[in-house]
Amino acid sequence: MIGCIVQTRMGSTRLPGKVLEKLDSNYTMLEYVLKQLSHSKHIEKIVVATTINPEDDKIEHLVRSLDVNVFRGDIDDVLSRFYSCAQKFGMDTIVRVNSDCPLSDPDIIDNMIERFRKGMDFLCNYKPRTFPYGMDVEIFSYSTLEKAWKNASLASEREHVSPYIYNRPELFNNENYENDEDYSNIRIVVDREKDIELIRSLVEIIKDRPIKLKNVLDIFQKEPKIFSINQDYQTDEGYLRSVENDNGNNVYYKK
Repeated sequence: MIGCIVQTRMGSTRLPGKVLEKLDSNYTMLEYVLKQLSHSKHIEKIVVATTINPEDDKIEHLVRSLDVNVFRGDIDDVLSRFYSCAQKFGMDTIVRVNSDCPLSDPDIIDNMIERFRKGMDFLCNYKPRTFPYGMDVEIFSYSTLEKAWKNASLASEREHVSPYIYNRPELFNNENYENDEDYSNIRIVVDREKDIELIRSLVEIIKDRPIKLKNVLDIFQKEPKIFSINQDYQTDEGYLRSVENDNGNNVYYKK
C-alpha cells in the first residue's frame, strides 16, 4: 500500500503552533496540506504523525474531526515515529510530506510515485533542489525505512528521518526527481511569520484548487515582489543545527 505520512507538531521552535494557523477564513495550514494531498491519484492512505506531547492533542482532535488517520509517537525520534506508523498501517511505500508545506502539488507527488515504481529505495526532489522550497517530497520503501530505523545512530538521523538513507548511496538506490527549470529561489515553506504572510497572499490570489506549481509560478512571473517578503530566511535551519550538534557534542542516539 502507498501511504503518505504527514509529519507535524505544535512545538515549532521558530513559529510555535503554526500548523493550526488559519491560511484563510476557513482552513488551517494542516487542513490545506491534507486537502492538497487528497487530490493525489496514487496515495491510498494519509496518516498525520504527531507526537505524544499533550500540546499535540489539538492536532489529534482536528485530524479526527476530518476523518483522517492519526498516529502519535516519539517527540524527538521522528524516524521511530515514521517506522512505527508505517508498520501499524501496513505501508510498503511511504510518501513523506511535512505539514509546513501547505502547497504540496499532488501532480508532482503522483509523478514521483510513478518514477519510484520503476525500482529504487529512495526518491526525493531536493538533492539538488529545482522545485520551490516548500514542495519537498520524499518516497521510500518500508524495507529502506526499516534499515534506517535499525541502524541510524546520530541524533540528526533520528530527528530528520531520511539523512541516514540519502547520505549512504553505497547502501541504497537513491535518485533525485528534478524539474525542467530551476525554481529553487522560490520559498513557500512556512517556518516564520513572513512565510505564513506569503502563503496567505497566495491562497487568496489563486482560485484553483488544488493549488499547483503552475499556479505559483504564474503569480511569480506576474508579481515577483510578493515573494521577496521571506527571501532572507535561511533554508534547512533545523537539520543544519542538528548536524552541528552531532559534530560539536559527538552525541549519538541510543535506542
